[in-house]
Amino acid sequence: MIDHGHSQQEIAERINAPPGRGVLRDVVYGGIDGSVTTFAIVAGVAGAGLSPFIIVALGLANVLADGFSMAAGNYSGTKAELDNIRRIRVTEERHIRLYPDGERREVREILAQKGLTGRILEEATDAITANHDNWINLMVEGEYGLGSVDPHPLKAAIATFLAFLFAGLVPLLPFLFSVENAFVVSACMTMCVFFAIGAFKSRWSLSPWWRSGLETFAIGGVAALVAFFVGSLFHP
Repeated sequence: MIDHGHSQQEIAERINAPPGRGVLRDVVYGGIDGSVTTFAIVAGVAGAGLSPFIIVALGLANVLADGFSMAAGNYSGTKAELDNIRRIRVTEERHIRLYPDGERREVREILAQKGLTGRILEEATDAITANHDNWINLMVEGEYGLGSVDPHPLKAAIATFLAFLFAGLVPLLPFLFSVENAFVVSACMTMCVFFAIGAFKSRWSLSPWWRSGLETFAIGGVAALVAFFVGSLFHP
């Protein structure tokens, strides 16, 4: 659990520059998918009894192509989210210009639901609606449930690609270096990556690190078993 200071200066700095959601979701998403999809290829090809060269070729193709595809998809999705926030802000600006009394009543209702009543409610409504930006920000948060910090499409895409790349390369390393019993070593290394990703994300949750690690370990393990089983059906 992360603590922070509560001096007046620390509070002002933190509130005036909120970090937003960050790239945690993108890193975890890219890392898990990179490990799962690459090891699925390794397990499937190994189950079919094909050569290590084919495993490396297909694995590298997956890491680069699928990693780029995921990054591009995350960029487009995050940009669509950002475009939607901008559209909502423009809509609220138009509503405030055309229907100021109705929008003011909406502000009053939002503040009332936060527990304000009586004279304090009226004064808070006056204060919010006196500032155009504060008015819109409150409407975006209170009416649409959206945060005040805009997402960053490029940052999300880069985080996804790098996490996919590094985690996706792990299952291929034993084959790249011609390690004895490469598939067994690859499986062990990949399971360690699954567990490590889960333990890492527990830093931002209330779950203990071992439980979060085992959860991700189980998800990746099931995917690997399915891939190996399908590949074994084509074993000559």
